[in-house]
Amino acid sequence: MPPGNDNHELFENLRLELRRGSLILAVLVMLRVEHYGYTLRKALADHGMPIDEGTLYPLLRRLETQGLLVSEWREEDKRNKRFYRLSAEGKAILKPLLAEWQGINTSLNGIL
Repeated sequence: MPPGNDNHELFENLRLELRRGSLILAVLVMLRVEHYGYTLRKALADHGMPIDEGTLYPLLRRLETQGLLVSEWREEDKRNKRFYRLSAEGKAILKPLLAEWQGINTSLNGIL
């Protein structure tokens, strides 16, 4: 965190903006394997990308509306859970999206 309270709110806003695109990519990558919300949150956190429920579930709904994910309700452990996975369109878009991210990462590393 940067020094001084004056910069704290600015830093937090910029940090969230930076994470937003990364989280989308992380969610798409993780959903190459089917997950329900809790296991997806746990897997992301285990890989250093914690995400609040209030951020994750709207993101999942938006990605599904965009046609990148499919979901289905199933009973597991006597509870209904919504399972998510990449759709065919999601799989098709993930490959060039990862290539784009790799290019950005390479450029940023060169700049840094």
